[in-house]
Amino acid sequence: MFEVPVDKQENKLQYERIGISILVLLVIVGGVYYFISKRASQQPAAAASAAAAPSGPADPIHDLKIIRATLNKDPLGATAVWLVTIENKSASYTYSGIRYETSYIGPDNKAIVVNQGTVPGSYAPGEQQNSEIRDTQYPNGTSWYRFKILDAKSSLR
Repeated sequence: MFEVPVDKQENKLQYERIGISILVLLVIVGGVYYFISKRASQQPAAAASAAAAPSGPADPIHDLKIIRATLNKDPLGATAVWLVTIENKSASYTYSGIRYETSYIGPDNKAIVVNQGTVPGSYAPGEQQNSEIRDTQYPNGTSWYRFKILDAKSSLR
């Protein structure tokens, strides 16, 4: 009974503004999607050409990264068993015959036992693997221990 009359012209302008706003928003979203998809399609080609040519000589000390090295003992408690996760950060080189060194350090920070060995298998570019390595007899009096990579054989992909 006391309603204010609504102008039909004013209502029509409001709908037109909403429609134009939605249209502009759709054009912006479409443009962003186009440029993102175009950039994504160009990046793999650039990465493939960069991976094809090695940037320098093989460097296993820097290319092979120890992600995790955990020391356990075998069920009898006599042999040291290492659980090692190594990742090949190289984009061009495959590594095999990875030589490692384990050190068992006493409370006086002097080495009780130092042992060397080879990690089985090969690591392709970008690959990460877990290895279980039965090392040496676990020395009594060990305060801390260390696992490090000494060298490896490299080959191009």
